[in-house]
Amino acid sequence: MIRYFNATHIPVAARAFSDAEKLVSRHFRLSENDLRKNKYDVKTLAFLEEHEVKDGAFAHLCKYSYEKPSDGSPEGKEGFDFYRVCLQDNIILDAVERANTFIKFSPLMLYIAAHELIHVLRFGSGAIDFNASLQEKEQEEKIVHNLTRSALQPVKQNDLEIVLDCFSSEFSISDLYN
Repeated sequence: MIRYFNATHIPVAARAFSDAEKLVSRHFRLSENDLRKNKYDVKTLAFLEEHEVKDGAFAHLCKYSYEKPSDGSPEGKEGFDFYRVCLQDNIILDAVERANTFIKFSPLMLYIAAHELIHVLRFGSGAIDFNASLQEKEQEEKIVHNLTRSALQPVKQNDLEIVLDCFSSEFSISDLYN
């Protein structure tokens, strides 16, 4: 049975993304406007399109490119990339349920939010190609995990430290939901 975030989960997830925006902006020394130049939104499982649902991940990004002609000539096209953070509620809830003695929903959501926002920044800046090879993407995950860990240092406390440890190379949080 597929599970979705309920009325208590939604505001916690929203707060996690709000807090993550501040932490990531501070870590990368970005203004709010700099961060917002990277267009993105967040959707929970209940609102995802079929192609946005992915097994085996807490969340993933979908990239959409929009173009609009500016003066009627093909050379004058304007456009932008837009990223959607696709939260996989069922996988997140399953991991929290299986490890409820040590993994809490709120710190896990903060980690996920910061992690995905750092991906948005890195893809948006061209630091890595969204369509990179599998090997490059695996390396990128390690880089983003380390950046996420650094960005979350100002708010690190016991529950968050446990989540960070679970994403270390010594232990895989995916063991909680596979």
